[in-house]
Amino acid sequence: MAENFFPELPSREGHFLLESGYHSDLWFELDALFVDTQRIAPLISTLANQLRPYEPTAICGPLLGGAFLALAIARELKLKFYFTRQQTNEEHGVLYQAVYSLPSALDRVIGGERVAVVDDVISAGSSVRATCESLKKSDARIVVIGTLILLGEAAENHFAQLGISIAAVHAESSTFGSRTSVLPAEQAYRSRIQA
Repeated sequence: MAENFFPELPSREGHFLLESGYHSDLWFELDALFVDTQRIAPLISTLANQLRPYEPTAICGPLLGGAFLALAIARELKLKFYFTRQQTNEEHGVLYQAVYSLPSALDRVIGGERVAVVDDVISAGSSVRATCESLKKSDARIVVIGTLILLGEAAENHFAQLGISIAAVHAESSTFGSRTSVLPAEQAYRSRIQA
């Protein structure tokens, strides 16, 4: 399954507003992927082996899919498991508006950990970016980002600028890029913040 799982993934077509503020006509439904633990095991092992050389001491992922993946990888690598939860953000119309934070009990104990941050699918990387921000505030060090599916280059470019690698079981650079769009209002917003 590790080599050819991408074409088999359940998806829906329509109009979807992503957490990043981008729009897409494709949405992957991956929650069911975690139900069959035997079927997903090869994907977990593949990603765990890609993360191992970075020597993380903990794995963290945003709820839902990222946390499921983080728990499975932490178990595979015999490491600590952490998760972040989405918080309400009052800023509407802002790209990368997702806000995630560690529960207070986890926030108090994660300091000093070398963390691999994982999510089931990463496109622009909003939930992963927000998770990383929360971890930095807690004095954890992000050593690598991991995902089952990397769509496009936005997240990869962002984390490369920070000196953080992304490990992916499957990457789709051209297909997703042509299926994601920025609406004119978003383009105007980007122009204003870049000026």
